[in-house]
Amino acid sequence: MPQTLFDKIWDRHVVRNLDDGSSLVYVDRVFLHERTGGVALTSLAESGRKVRNPAQVFATMDHILDTYPGRGDATEVPGGEAFITTMRETAREAGITLFDINDPRHGITHLISAEQAITLPGLVVVCPDSHTCTLGALGAIGWGIGTSNCEHAMATETLRARKPLQLVVEFNGELANGVTAKDMILYLIGKYSASGAANHAMEFRGPAISALEMEARFTLCNMAVEFSAFTGLIAPDDKTVSYLAGKPYAPAGARWDEAVQNWRELKSDDDAVFDKVLAVDVSDVPPTVTWGISPQHAVAVTAGTPELESADTSEQRAELTQAMDYMGLKPGQPLIGLPIDGAFIGSCTNARLSDLRSAAAVLKGRKVADGIRAICTPASAQVKKAAEDEGLDQVFTASGFEWREPGCSLCFNAGGEGFGPEERVVSSTNRNFRGRQGPRTRTHLASPASVAAAAVAGCIADVRQYQEAAT
Repeated sequence: MPQTLFDKIWDRHVVRNLDDGSSLVYVDRVFLHERTGGVALTSLAESGRKVRNPAQVFATMDHILDTYPGRGDATEVPGGEAFITTMRETAREAGITLFDINDPRHGITHLISAEQAITLPGLVVVCPDSHTCTLGALGAIGWGIGTSNCEHAMATETLRARKPLQLVVEFNGELANGVTAKDMILYLIGKYSASGAANHAMEFRGPAISALEMEARFTLCNMAVEFSAFTGLIAPDDKTVSYLAGKPYAPAGARWDEAVQNWRELKSDDDAVFDKVLAVDVSDVPPTVTWGISPQHAVAVTAGTPELESADTSEQRAELTQAMDYMGLKPGQPLIGLPIDGAFIGSCTNARLSDLRSAAAVLKGRKVADGIRAICTPASAQVKKAAEDEGLDQVFTASGFEWREPGCSLCFNAGGEGFGPEERVVSSTNRNFRGRQGPRTRTHLASPASVAAAAVAGCIADVRQYQEAAT
């Protein structure tokens, strides 16, 4: 029978189909971080079990660390040092690979899994983090799991799961000036709601996807979970092969040639049937920003908050009202010109080298507006070094941005790092939930270039004006 990309990967990994309709699925890689990884390894050891295949389990420190230069093991999480030391000790005892704080390969989980080619096309990779779907950009199933499932995967190299339904999103057309992959995914979620892919694995494809570079594809897949998808996937192509070539954990020699030949087969058959099909003309996608407390509260930057009359039900009207109350906004209020207090460029969504380059292009020769706290945390040590080798760090600091270390803490207010109550922040991260970047902090999601434009303007701004001025 014709198969989708997801079918091909999933079916190759089914160890056994179970009587209740679920399957026992083989897991190729497990990735841990210090917030939960040490806990999982400790629990596993206390149960008398061992990691079945230590060579396929990896860990890093990223979630609760401070991002300040020279941080060491510093964290503002009460008792957080214990999570860090426990991760370090249990990783050593289990014999797994740990990318520790001072390791030059260190960084955010999903980023370094791709940078090191730990994740390869056709694999099933799990991590106790919902944004593991980022890795779908490589043509792998990136699967976010809980701590108990993480223990199961380490002990048995399998997980029990029910195969999800499948959705394909066709992105056609060409992106307009100032529009990025971040705008594409925010536009999609804004149009079809944050539950648009619930109970589905989703594949991104079409001419606009083929035109995207790998780092932009990671951004799309990263936010598949914000669309409520089980995971997001993009079929591997020549760009995928070029991205992986020569990376530390990639196959080499004859094994590389064999692997590439296998990867070429990882695409949906022409007559494969999906449970749901969506189509987007990317020429319709504008620079996009969120106004509320969900990624689905996304609109063109030139638009404003919705009128309450746009709600179809009283429940929707109440939802809009609550979101505006939290964000300190009114119905029909324009977004451009809305004063901000902070700007953040970082996270597993948008802190790769191309993201930093796009922001630096806006910042070069300009200054962050007075009173704005602007922070950049590169996604990994390798990204940070590459950016510094290009002089991007000097562009950021000359403009008034703080140049920090890699980590997740400013994305979700871990360790006390974050912004203040009712401060309005434009952010390149993936979630704008209540309190996500600080108690009562108000987060607006946007692309890195749009964040840079807002930092310079001191308010939400249309990035196209700054890009046009630069040319």
